[in-house]
Amino acid sequence: MDRIACLTGRGRGNRRSVTTETTPRTRWHATSVALVAGFMTLLDISIVNVALPSIRADLHLGSGELQWVLSGYALTFGLLLVPAGRYGDARGRRSVFIFGVALFTLASAAAGLAGSALWLVIARLVQGAAGGIVNPQVSGLIQELFEPAERGKPFGLLGATIGVSTAIGPLLGGLLIAVFGAAEGWRWIFYINVPIGVLAIALGARWIPVRERSAARSSDSLDPVGVALLGAGVFLLLLPLVQEREWGGSGKWLLVVAGAAVLAGFWAWERRFSRRATSVIDLELFRVRSYSLGTLVGVLYFGGFTSIFFTYTLFLQNGLHYSALEAGLAITPFALGSAVTSAVGGRKVGSAGRALVVAGLATVAAGLVGTIVALSVVSGAAAGWATVFPLFIAGLGSGLVISPNQTITLSEVPVRRAGSAAAVLQTGQRIGTAVGIAGVGAVFFNRLAHHGGDWGLAFRTSLAVTVAFVGAALVAAVVDVRAGSDRSSSPQRA
Repeated sequence: MDRIACLTGRGRGNRRSVTTETTPRTRWHATSVALVAGFMTLLDISIVNVALPSIRADLHLGSGELQWVLSGYALTFGLLLVPAGRYGDARGRRSVFIFGVALFTLASAAAGLAGSALWLVIARLVQGAAGGIVNPQVSGLIQELFEPAERGKPFGLLGATIGVSTAIGPLLGGLLIAVFGAAEGWRWIFYINVPIGVLAIALGARWIPVRERSAARSSDSLDPVGVALLGAGVFLLLLPLVQEREWGGSGKWLLVVAGAAVLAGFWAWERRFSRRATSVIDLELFRVRSYSLGTLVGVLYFGGFTSIFFTYTLFLQNGLHYSALEAGLAITPFALGSAVTSAVGGRKVGSAGRALVVAGLATVAAGLVGTIVALSVVSGAAAGWATVFPLFIAGLGSGLVISPNQTITLSEVPVRRAGSAAAVLQTGQRIGTAVGIAGVGAVFFNRLAHHGGDWGLAFRTSLAVTVAFVGAALVAAVVDVRAGSDRSSSPQRA
C-alpha cells in the first residue's frame, strides 16, 4: 500500500512546487533540456575510454596522468553531487543548472584545446565538478515538474539517458576518432559538447520555470559543516580507488578507514544539526525501505554495470587489436537493448514495482553469463560478433533496472528534498562505479599478469566478478520485494 500511495501521488510531502502557470508542454520542454544536459555529462564518463591510446600518444601521458584523465572526472563528479543537490533544493534549480552547464561547456572547450597533460587533467577535473552540479538538478526538476503519478515516463527517459549514455560512449568516441583521425579525433570528443552546451543554456533559460519558494526556504542554512564533512569523507573513500593501480602497497586503504571515520562524524553532525535546521541530507530518508534498499541496489548495480565497458574496451583494443570504432560497435548491442526497455520500464514501474527491477537484474545476470560462455567458445577477431546477442539481452535487462529503481527509490522523497536525495543516490552510484572499476580492474590485470597476457581469460574472469555485483544487487531487490509483500499482507495493513 505504501508504494502504491506514493506512486499515485498520496505520499507525504510529495507534491510538485513549481509555478501554477507551468503548462504540460513547458514541463516537457524543460525536461528535454535537462535530459540532454544530463546525457552530455554522463557520456563523458565512458566516451574517453576508446580515446585513451590517442591521448597518450599525442600528449605523451604517463600511466598516472592517464588514470587521472579517466578517473579524476568521476572523483570530482561524485564530490559535487550532494552539495549541488542541496543548493538546488534551497535556492532553486534553474540558476544552478545553467551555471553547471556553462561551466561544463567551458571545461570541455579547454579539454579539447589541451596542450599538456596537466592542462587536460585540470580540465577534466573541472568537467567532472560541473557534471556533479548539473545532474542532481535533472532528477530534482522531474520531481518538481510532475506529480508522482506522472513521473514514470520522465523517469523512464532519465533511466534511458543514464544507461544509453554510458553504453554508447565508446561508439561515439570511436566514430569521432575514425572521422577526424587519431591525432585530432580525441579533441572532438570534448569539442562536441560546446554547441550542445550553448543550446542547453539558451533553452534552459527559456523553458525551465522559476520555482516559487517561501522566505523561510530562501534563508535555509546550506549546512557548510555537513557539506565539508561529507565531501572529505567521499574524497577519502574514492581517492584510493581512483589510484588503486598507481599506488602500490596496502597503505592506501587506510584512507578508506579515515573516510569511514569522517563519514561517521558527518552522520553524528547531521543528527545534531537537523534538530535546529535543514541538514544537507535528511537521515530520516534511510528509514524508508524503498529509499535505503533502492540506494543499495544502485551502488551494487553500478559497481558491475559500468565496469563492463572499462574491461571490455581494453580486451577488444589491446587484446584483439580492434580499432576504436570497432570496439565501440561491439559494445553497441548493450546500449540498444537498454534503449528498448528503458521507456517501457518507466511506464510499467507503477504497477510492477520493485519486481520489475528484480526481473531486470536477473536478465542482466543471464546476459553476462551468456557473454562469458560465448567468449569461452569463440576467440580471436570473431569474439565481438559472438557477444552481440548476450550483450543485447543484458542491455534489455539493464533498461528495466536503472529507471524503475530510480523511480521507486525517490517515490517517497518530499519534493523539497528531491535534489539532495537524488544526489545521494547518484553519489552512491559513483562510489559503486569506482569500487567496481577498481575491484573488477584488479582482477582483470591480475589474471593478465599471471597467465601470460591471456586477454580472453582476464576478461572472462573479470566479467564473473561483474556478475557477482549484479547478483548482490538482485538479492537486495528481492529483500525489498519480500518485505513489501509481508507488509501489504499483514493484518495491521488490511
